[in-house]
Amino acid sequence: MRLIFAAAIVPLLFSSIHGQAGEIFDEIRFGGSGLIDSDSSKDRGFVGSAEVFFAPFDSSEDGLNKVLSPRAQVGVSGGASATDQIYVGVNWHLPIGETFFAEAGIGGTVHNGSLESGDGPRLGCRLLFRENVVLGVKVKEKVSLMATADHSSHANICDGPNDGITHAGLAIGVKF
Repeated sequence: MRLIFAAAIVPLLFSSIHGQAGEIFDEIRFGGSGLIDSDSSKDRGFVGSAEVFFAPFDSSEDGLNKVLSPRAQVGVSGGASATDQIYVGVNWHLPIGETFFAEAGIGGTVHNGSLESGDGPRLGCRLLFRENVVLGVKVKEKVSLMATADHSSHANICDGPNDGITHAGLAIGVKF
């Protein structure tokens, strides 16, 4: 949980020191989810997450450029009875009208879970691919509520088991 706190507080401290959060950071998100069970998984309970999204690579506000310009993402997730992860990736944002949006992202993660045996999902190697999807609604100009899902696995490029980790949950995002 210290990792989640650190990931949340660092951008806030940076923005207060430099006063330029909107130029570097685009959004911060906090969420909660649960593991979607697999046969071998003993991960249980609440999984918290904190994410920082950087400003889009191309910040122009017009049509297709906005959709095609991803944002870099850094995040952490974990819980008392779950595998902890630190992840990075890129995310694409697709507005659906004025109020709704969808997102998809891809990247990588490092975790502290089981590799070959143990109580949690058997993940085969320490570094995994990570994909995520989001469906969201803007509840205020700078605040959004989202349904989230993410999956991490090694796509069979490591030797050993590949149980993977899949979460589904809710998150709240605040834009800078």
